[in-house]
Amino acid sequence: MELRLRILREDKDLTQAFIAGLLQVHQTTYSDYERGNLNIPLSVLDKLADFYGVSVDYLLGRTDVKTPYPPK
Repeated sequence: MELRLRILREDKDLTQAFIAGLLQVHQTTYSDYERGNLNIPLSVLDKLADFYGVSVDYLLGRTDVKTPYPPK
């Protein structure tokens, strides 16, 4: 998961500080998410999936399909 977060962020030329601000966490906390040193809360995974337009399963490495699920 951590590698996917970094790749998604870097593909958009965004900094860790920018994403941390979006999530309202410290940059060091986001860095720990990205490196896999800290478990990501479900609410944060949800925000990241929405922001990047991918499914939570993609972020978790459960699928290689980026497409998010259709809304209910």
